[in-house]
Amino acid sequence: MTGTILGESKMIKNYIENANFEDTGFAYTLSLISGKHKMVILYCLMEFETVRFNELKRYLKTISDKTLSTNLKELEGDKLIVRTEYPQIPPKVEYSLSERGKSLMKVLDQLCVWGEENRLERAMTVECAE
Repeated sequence: MTGTILGESKMIKNYIENANFEDTGFAYTLSLISGKHKMVILYCLMEFETVRFNELKRYLKTISDKTLSTNLKELEGDKLIVRTEYPQIPPKVEYSLSERGKSLMKVLDQLCVWGEENRLERAMTVECAE
């Protein structure tokens, strides 16, 4: 029996040492939402549906124009949000979740629920979408 356990242990160790976690769905999903603001931007768009740039800036409070703009471009490039530009003066641009972004929100909401249920420090409470 000891030989079996040692053999399984070596197999697991070998698997972990040779695994390429960067090619997993897990790593891909994290790459889409990495950063300080992307998940909050997605939640704002889920909650308020269609939002303009300055509204997002007010919701996020401490984000700079450049950082918000960069995050929005990345989310649009990943096809998680839709940018709608209206040809008028002054220019009007609105952001909303794409269908792909809406499907990701189910996963992010579960992360939020898990965090609420397993938070070690319960002082701050953030409401998860229901």
